[in-house]
Amino acid sequence: MNAIETLGDRTLYYVNQIGRMGIFLALVCVSVVKPPYYKISYVTRQIYLIGALSIFVIAFTGVFTGMVLGLQGYTTLRKFGSEGFLGSAVALSLIRELGPVLTALMVTGRAGSAICAEIGIMRNSEQIDALECMAIDPHKYIMAPRYIAAIVSMPLLTAVFDVVGIFGGYLIGVVLLGANEGAYFQSMYQNVEYADISMGFIKSLCFGLLVVWICTAKGYFVHLERKGGFGAEGVSRATTNAVVLASVAVLVFDYILTSLLL
Repeated sequence: MNAIETLGDRTLYYVNQIGRMGIFLALVCVSVVKPPYYKISYVTRQIYLIGALSIFVIAFTGVFTGMVLGLQGYTTLRKFGSEGFLGSAVALSLIRELGPVLTALMVTGRAGSAICAEIGIMRNSEQIDALECMAIDPHKYIMAPRYIAAIVSMPLLTAVFDVVGIFGGYLIGVVLLGANEGAYFQSMYQNVEYADISMGFIKSLCFGLLVVWICTAKGYFVHLERKGGFGAEGVSRATTNAVVLASVAVLVFDYILTSLLL
């Protein structure tokens, strides 16, 4: 009976958590479009924190991802005498899959963890309760600017990742290994279509919303965590859970979106 009771308790807890996060997302989405509107400086500051400060890690990850793709792609295609398709192989891999996914994972680790920790500390220090006492909606004042910033920043960061990754593949495939430069760019021009680019940007928009939703919700409801969310230990546990859950959700939704968009 204890096992059944434990199973039922955990099931009710997770169902309640899913419903709570769903209502939270709905309230934030309504607050984004509902007047009165906040100052544009709130949004630009979050774009700087989420997007601009992530450019270095995105570019660094992108160039080495492209270099690995260039090395592996050239080695594999050379066996079939198809080195001319190296450019399209690198570009399609980055634009359709690796660009949006790795960008979302990097933003989750760099910015998502900070967002969750910041909001969790605000909850534990009763700053959010103080805003509610002053009739200030925390969904509009705290959450909405972060949502807008993440949705704006993620496609731009994905574009940076793709461009830098293609350049990394060029460095390895053409400069280092000696593939034909014209064939590299010509195959890319012939095989990369608008549908491929739109798929990557649709994924990046969805991943941006997914990451900021999970990270803000975990921080906002840190006091309702199962093992206690008060204090530094509670915030650290909520931040860890947010990063893990957001990373897994990105991979799961990547498959779902791919199956729908192909």
